[in-house]
Amino acid sequence: QVQLVESGGGLVHPGGSLRLSCAASGNRFRINDMGWYRQAPGSQRELVASITSNGIINYADSVKARFTISRDNAKNTVYLQMNSLKPEDTAVYYCYARTVINTYWGQGTQVTVSS
Repeated sequence: QVQLVESGGGLVHPGGSLRLSCAASGNRFRINDMGWYRQAPGSQRELVASITSNGIINYADSVKARFTISRDNAKNTVYLQMNSLKPEDTAVYYCYARTVINTYWGQGTQVTVSS
């Protein structure tokens, strides 16, 4: 069973920055994809960014040029640097890690962008 521990959410003003971290532990199989989804109230969960174990990255159009995903494979940790935050980025952000047998989720961390 893989455990994911997230950190780094909080309240920030529009235009500000936050950095999310997610550390995975307990995996018996190699972690392939890691990344972040988010879910705003009344909305479906949507992919924000993902990164494979060999560094292939995918971003949602709404966050391109503002968010940067990175990964430390030795530490099984994925990061999301979020710059130029907008009120519409407000959501619960969920980290995930995918192995060949399952996809695992973090508990979620709240990001609120408000003046």
